[in-house]
Amino acid sequence: MTNQRGKGRAAAAVAALCTLAALQGQGAEAANGQQHRPYRADAPYRYDPHAQPVTGAATGQSAPRLAPGAVYRSAVGPGTKAYFQVDLGGTGDAYVSAVAVPKPDTKVAFGDGIELTLQDRDGNTCDTSRAVFGPPEYPRPIAAYVSRGLTRNRTSCQTAGPYHVLVQRIGDAASAPGDWGLELRHTREPRLTADAPTNAPTHWATATPPAPSSAARTVHGGTGFADAPRLSGGAWRDTLRPGATLFYRVPVGWGQQVSATAELGRAGGSGYVAQAIDLQLYNPALGPVADVYTGYDGKPASVAFQPLAPVAYENRYSTSGPVGALRFGGDHYLAVSLSPQVARTLGPGTYPVTLRVGVRGEAKPAPAYEGAAPDFAATGRGTTHAPAAAPPGHDGGSTKMRLLAAAGIGTGTLLVLWLGVRTLVARRRARPVRPG
Repeated sequence: MTNQRGKGRAAAAVAALCTLAALQGQGAEAANGQQHRPYRADAPYRYDPHAQPVTGAATGQSAPRLAPGAVYRSAVGPGTKAYFQVDLGGTGDAYVSAVAVPKPDTKVAFGDGIELTLQDRDGNTCDTSRAVFGPPEYPRPIAAYVSRGLTRNRTSCQTAGPYHVLVQRIGDAASAPGDWGLELRHTREPRLTADAPTNAPTHWATATPPAPSSAARTVHGGTGFADAPRLSGGAWRDTLRPGATLFYRVPVGWGQQVSATAELGRAGGSGYVAQAIDLQLYNPALGPVADVYTGYDGKPASVAFQPLAPVAYENRYSTSGPVGALRFGGDHYLAVSLSPQVARTLGPGTYPVTLRVGVRGEAKPAPAYEGAAPDFAATGRGTTHAPAAAPPGHDGGSTKMRLLAAAGIGTGTLLVLWLGVRTLVARRRARPVRPG
């Protein structure tokens, strides 16, 4: 019995030794930036962790209220209407956005998407907007917003009071089975203390800025707007699986001009996938700014936005959609999607993608708002949900120190355990054998 107990102790010590060695090995990998990250391959869209569940009503009379500054999670089915209520004041602009999240196996076509309509209490349309999948005909998160802006010429859509937001699916998929998830936000923008220019700028640097040529730093994109890591200007390296969309947050100050390029690296296989990679840019209120895409045959391919206007308050008066969307400073979002067809044509697994992000110009002071506007500053929403991607030499410096400390502690513990094992074995060998 004593002999069996000694064997058990030795086995337990060896097991602990092996376990700690494995953990220590993982820590060493993490210190070298190579820790395993469960993915994401077909990981679902990550909704804001603070999102509150809400169900849209069939009519405006019973619509649930969306509070400003809050995030909600809902759904919209085929051929149905989802009404929500927002209370708009008379002292600022308002935006209501919807992110549509179809299931990964959903079949979508060019014109499929969602449509948002903002209505006053009498049912008059104040604004309407839609987001469609377009030529990259594969399911991925898409977003749109409607807005109510105050003007000198007051209309029925300028008065304070309750308004309704109608969310519907459009296109051929409107009759397809299955709900699409929705992530809803109601954002307010205070009015200015003084009148601002109402003429949108028409001249800015239109030459394509050179893509950052610095060595790429490693970053892990989020699977939603809420967990998008922050990117500064420069080159960033990630991996992307077919059918997935990764999100990144780029702070852009007032007066600054953002640019972005997405590059797919070389891969094996043969064949060609049209519209394989899709790159989208959204403003801080999740309004679409730009959308570009390109095909892929396993050889390096890249796609980039045309030169965009610098962020300016008066851009909202432009008749150009991309210019009008660049109306406030703050955290803008890049969304990079890879077609599921890539897996069928070129093979499954991850594909290397490099983002080259530029933010040109010095940030200017924000407009003189009548109150705080945290969503329209470069340190706005999302900073508490996703850690910033750090520059070289600083990426996880404190984490590395913790890992090194843990490794040091682990080495000491390993030594103690090893000595314990040796002691147990020595005692067992030295113990006299009792006669039968």
